[in-house]
Amino acid sequence: MPDPPAYEVAVVGGGPAGLTTALYTTRLGHRTAAFERAGGRHAAVDNVHNLLGVSEDVSGSELAELGVRQLEEYGADYHPDAVETVERVDEDRFRIDGAHGTATAERVVLATGFSDEGPDVPGLERFTGRGLHYCLHCDAYTLGDGAVFVLGHTEHAAQVAMLLVHFTDDVTLLTDDEAPEWSDETAAQLEAHPVERVDGEVIGAFAEGSGGSTVLEDEGVRGGPAEEWLGGLTLADGTEREFLGGFAVYGLEYNNRLAADLGCDLADDGAVEADNEGRTSEDGVYAVGDVTHGQNQTPIAMGDGARAGIALHQDLRAFPVDADALDAVDPTDLRVPGAAAELRARMRRDRGRDRHAGLRDPRPGE
Repeated sequence: MPDPPAYEVAVVGGGPAGLTTALYTTRLGHRTAAFERAGGRHAAVDNVHNLLGVSEDVSGSELAELGVRQLEEYGADYHPDAVETVERVDEDRFRIDGAHGTATAERVVLATGFSDEGPDVPGLERFTGRGLHYCLHCDAYTLGDGAVFVLGHTEHAAQVAMLLVHFTDDVTLLTDDEAPEWSDETAAQLEAHPVERVDGEVIGAFAEGSGGSTVLEDEGVRGGPAEEWLGGLTLADGTEREFLGGFAVYGLEYNNRLAADLGCDLADDGAVEADNEGRTSEDGVYAVGDVTHGQNQTPIAMGDGARAGIALHQDLRAFPVDADALDAVDPTDLRVPGAAAELRARMRRDRGRDRHAGLRDPRPGE
């Protein structure tokens, strides 16, 4: 049986943080592989927001596809495979086992993100991205001057409801028949802000234009037809409330299993603890993006990936040799150039390209 492919860097996770890390390490001359299971959270985003120069017509899956094309053009390997285990083989080598294959790497980057805790309202999650949202910084702009709801009963839900008055004067906080968990101080704040509180159970959601007459069944998947937008919510008392959209605020669960198995320190909320350059408590293991902070922002995730990519390069390469160590170094032992030979070949070939992979405006006639 042939040996599994060997890399310098293996990135687990194909969202913006993971792909950006892989982009940097590849272009800095490191043999890199990116692993991504099908249907990641960012791939489900219909419209990417707040990314300079990128149209909101671009979806998360389209952005990822463009990123993968870039990686492969520069010489990285992309594995559409769910990583099941990552184990340390020795001091400088890890084994990555996926559902369909195995690889080894000198450094591992965990970009596994988090999962939203969704609302327990039949038929509502099908409107994710089209009326049901999870990120105020991304989607409040879309709902300006509309009737907006917040589903939740926690301190965070109350804070989100009050923040929405920056965008509209029609905000409803729906506790869905759950006892509020916010503090007395927050309760006083809610009284002082133009936020309507409704405590009844929410039993369903209906599409825009249906008049509230059709409550949709929960199909267990996010995203309905592209033209379908949320019209409103139905309460147990028969009340039908029309909304332009709103936010489900029920918390999140960090996808930290691989990090925990490797012995990485976790924060109290389950996030993987990492420094500003992605280093975890375990040598050779990095973590980037939402799994470290849950910020839920594409540009922030990309910044995490860029910093980690540069840090990985400095970690893996010997140049320049530290001045204090020069006397102990035999120049004939230094591998020069440091970048992998196959990637240097890609660099030479890349100089002659007329077109490159990635997002661009079409040229005349295309």
